[in-house]
Amino acid sequence: METRKTKLGADHPDTLMSMNNLALTYGNQGRWEEAEKLFVQVMETRKTKLGADHPDTLTSMVNLASTYRNQGRWGEAEKLEVQV
Repeated sequence: METRKTKLGADHPDTLMSMNNLALTYGNQGRWEEAEKLFVQVMETRKTKLGADHPDTLTSMVNLASTYRNQGRWGEAEKLEVQV
């Protein structure tokens, strides 16, 4: 991920994919705070670059909502899921 950030830039689609994959790994390990931080970054960047209705942005929102659910943060998860 860091190499892609350096070579391609933080908002490049490949960099965002790497960030998303690392966030998924953190989530699978139960490292929710780290996963959440990356998912938020990816989601916000995709919203800005691609728009709120782009499929990649929506996927980011679902991933973040899942992270919230796994932490018992039902209200935050529901808010995102309603938007998707």
